Amino acid sequence: MDSLIYSLNATIPIFAVMVVGYFLKQIKFLSEEFVSVANKFVFKVCLPCMLFLDVWKTDIIHNFDGKYIGFCAVVTLVSIISIWALSKLLLKDKSEVGAFVQCSYRSSAAILGIAFIQNVYGDSGMGPLMIIGAVPLYNIFAVIILTFESNDDATKSDKSRIKHAFINILKNPIIIGIFLGLIASVIGLKLPVMLEKPIQYLGGMASPLALIAIGAGFEGRKALAKIKPTLAATFIKLILLAAIFVPIAIYAGFRNQKLLALLIMLASPSTPTAYIMAKNMHGDDVLSSSVIVLTTLLSAFTLTAWIFILRYLGYLI
Repeated sequence: MDSLIYSLNATIPIFAVMVVGYFLKQIKFLSEEFVSVANKFVFKVCLPCMLFLDVWKTDIIHNFDGKYIGFCAVVTLVSIISIWALSKLLLKDKSEVGAFVQCSYRSSAAILGIAFIQNVYGDSGMGPLMIIGAVPLYNIFAVIILTFESNDDATKSDKSRIKHAFINILKNPIIIGIFLGLIASVIGLKLPVMLEKPIQYLGGMASPLALIAIGAGFEGRKALAKIKPTLAATFIKLILLAAIFVPIAIYAGFRNQKLLALLIMLASPSTPTAYIMAKNMHGDDVLSSSVIVLTTLLSAFTLTAWIFILRYLGYLI
């Protein structure tokens, strides 16, 4: 019961903020224009600031664990490629591929993961190292997949898609934020308070504003029409990936904080960033918001089950 209450405390507030956004849109307090501007603001300003801070505050040199970071990266890469290949074969509506793949592999590692690990162990532990191994790949492949699977007619030829994907990676605000954070951490950058505080304020807005935008942009009737891919992506995100890779992680010798961070990477709900990027890159934002809402709602129970099983077996202390 304690584990259930703990997981509900971690996930229900996130879901509640999305409900607030949906309610405010229904009573016309928020407009379509607000949702559009909020999505762009989060994508181009708030999320880069948040990820810059998360990576910058990590003492990469002293806490570096090549085996662990490499494991996170390989698992992420295998997950992405496998889901992309299978979705190309199995999804009937090819316009859904980009959003489906992104929501199936892309966890709330930065937005929810660090807070979750801190609640269990009192500090972020191995969370930032997991972020270094996974989040850059999350975003690089999200750009590539959304570019190649885009509904935008401007990039139809393979050659133009490759060029477009490369350009999008270089100018993607989230990737830039992570890259600058890595540099700042490695060189031990110190910023004066008058510069650090504004970055913290902007980064702190990322999660609540993104969740409000998801709720306000959620279209219930359209979402019901996409219930099959929503359920499939939810199953992959919350259950399948963890069922495959957690036993491998245990066999590799990862325990406690490292194993919990890996579990968050594999089985936490789809990140709100997936909706923001789909909205900004001509992807299926309706499917994205549907998967984010459902995975957030169900993750309180599935994450609790995973944690209970791993604790019962003695792999989490």
